[in-house]
Amino acid sequence: MLRFLVRRILGAVVILFLLSIVTFLLFFGMPRDPALLMCGKTCNPTSLANIHHVLGLDKSIPEQYWIFLHNLILGSDKFAQGPCPAPCFGYSYHTNDQVWATMMDRLPTTLSLTLGASVVFLFVGLGTGMLAAWKRGTLLDKTVTAGSMVISSMQIYFLGPLALAALVYQSHIFDKPAYNDFTANPVTWFTGLIIPWVVLSTIFASQYTRMARSSMIEQLQEEHVRTARAKGMSRRYVFFRYAWRGSLIPIVTIFGIDLGALLGGAIITEYTFGLPGLGRLAVESVQFSDLPLLLGVMLFSASMILLFNILVDACYAFIDPRVRLS
Repeated sequence: MLRFLVRRILGAVVILFLLSIVTFLLFFGMPRDPALLMCGKTCNPTSLANIHHVLGLDKSIPEQYWIFLHNLILGSDKFAQGPCPAPCFGYSYHTNDQVWATMMDRLPTTLSLTLGASVVFLFVGLGTGMLAAWKRGTLLDKTVTAGSMVISSMQIYFLGPLALAALVYQSHIFDKPAYNDFTANPVTWFTGLIIPWVVLSTIFASQYTRMARSSMIEQLQEEHVRTARAKGMSRRYVFFRYAWRGSLIPIVTIFGIDLGALLGGAIITEYTFGLPGLGRLAVESVQFSDLPLLLGVMLFSASMILLFNILVDACYAFIDPRVRLS
């Protein structure tokens, strides 16, 4: 297991390295010069050249990338804004704030949105999927399956405005969604995120419903499940003791990918409800051609996806003994 984890971690480092190179090259392929955004309306060639020098944009691309890697691993005290401890992504071109501090300031919003929605869509999705598999072929099964397919065809940018119009602007049941610090007031934190949680979890719950149902039905056809039933074990015991555990493998795989991606930023959800999270920060970094901020968000998001992929692979051994033995 240790050798496996070391291989996966080294592979993740290589992927992050290649991703940073691709992002660097794509940035310099963009038609806009970030220095022009900082130069202002009274920009002149001298001011523009000075900004290029301050930002390091007058150096070659390989040299800039090498400086970026050095600062990321070891930190730097050569910035005009002040020292930048590792992991140092530099300072934002647009706001002049430290990139890592900006991301950590936005992370609680994304973390709250992701974890709250994950609890909802896992509970609802797995519950309805298992129920549909238990009642396979009945009206309940057909209703759940058809409903999940209809809901999964919808998108957040469609459900989000509808939820805001119905629950906030017309009925005034809820206040407009907003992130509030959990430590300051848990109640306002909870009420401010109810609508984003419900909308985000609705899309994912429908997918997990169909996945849980199909996975459970497949497990019920396995030889060890049929053998357990032939030995006289009750249907309920076999369902929850044998089939349910085996059906978790594909669900855990997809959940790890989804959770990592959401922690990297739920872009559409955050923009729809005006939540200042990492997803919205990623869009802002592209809008303002902010290379340090763009690199920071991209590498952080990719790190979350890779991290949860590694954790999912490690969890296989605990979920399925066949994986552990192999």
